Amino acid sequence: MQRLEDILRQSAEAGLYQIVVSGPRRKNGAEKIKIRPVMLQGGLCYQESRFIGTKVFHENRTAAEMIRSAVELMDGGFRQMQIHAKGWQATVLAGKKGNLTIRKRMTETDFTPELSHNRKKNYILDESVPVGFLQDLGVQTRDGRIVRSRYDKFRQINRFLELIEDILPALPQEGPVQIVDFGCGKSYLTFAMYYYLKILKHYDVRIFGLDLKADVIRTCNGLCKKYGYRDLRFYQGDIKDFDKAERVDMVVSLHACDTATDYALFRAVKWNAKVIMAVPCCQHELNRQMACGPLAEVFSYGLLRERSAAMFTDALRGTLLEAQGYDTQILEFIDMEHTPKNIMIRAVRRAQSGESAGRPDRERQKKEKADALMAFLGVQPTLELLLREL
Repeated sequence: MQRLEDILRQSAEAGLYQIVVSGPRRKNGAEKIKIRPVMLQGGLCYQESRFIGTKVFHENRTAAEMIRSAVELMDGGFRQMQIHAKGWQATVLAGKKGNLTIRKRMTETDFTPELSHNRKKNYILDESVPVGFLQDLGVQTRDGRIVRSRYDKFRQINRFLELIEDILPALPQEGPVQIVDFGCGKSYLTFAMYYYLKILKHYDVRIFGLDLKADVIRTCNGLCKKYGYRDLRFYQGDIKDFDKAERVDMVVSLHACDTATDYALFRAVKWNAKVIMAVPCCQHELNRQMACGPLAEVFSYGLLRERSAAMFTDALRGTLLEAQGYDTQILEFIDMEHTPKNIMIRAVRRAQSGESAGRPDRERQKKEKADALMAFLGVQPTLELLLREL
């Protein structure tokens, strides 16, 4: 930990811009922590922001307190830290046995820290930096300004990238990272994901986008050629028939309708993908099946039945993924005021552990809980049927 302490001290002395700590080892705590310098009446200090669910908790610290707190965070609590300072950046990765890997590199861009206590939102994609795909997709003007009517889309893109930032420690750190985006549509988020991982984070990635609409695929491939995005390709086709990649590290499925999400989740599990990020849409299947005496009065109201079906569908998907060896979270993707389809299922494969009777106890218990819930509701979701094939 001494080297990390030295790096943190150097960052404070050189001019710290930001520290981002992600990849929590435990649930029910902070999902991400950001540290930045702020100027208060008492002088320069460092504001630590802990993101817990939809809430953010702030605490101001001295330089010495900041360094001590940051070291403690990486001592068994979190897997990754990104340090941005004037003239250089560093990535800190924590292994299972507490050993740290620290990679420091010089950068040509010098950040100017925003020291005000109340500042504008610090997005991953800078509002003032022109980005080609944002311009061609109508989110940004040619001089780099965000189109006012498209600001919600800009926020959604950045929220998506924040959720990806959290799971970077789960992705392979060497060799190509292969990602499939099922039902990519106009591909705002697919392009953003490629730009973030390949251009900003310098990951070796191969990203495949898949959609049923031929005109959308032609447009997206045209944009790839225009920007020189050689490791991003789009294909027309159905999730069930995709065969362009034998090994997949991450599966993304955003707003795939009804059981299309289940097929995406199933393919991810079958590939043994390390990360799954799905934003379901139009959960009709359970709505047609639910028959539960104790909840009959609830289900007698169409609106409540519809919302209950969506809730139970995603709860079962999350539990079934847990039973397949994933740590699963149900997260708010974007504020409800922007879209009612605001739930994300984010799953990260757990490290393999010893098995009992062919299945770890935790996974067997999760499957039993899913079976009990399905029996109670009188339903048989597509994902459960598909997983029987494994």
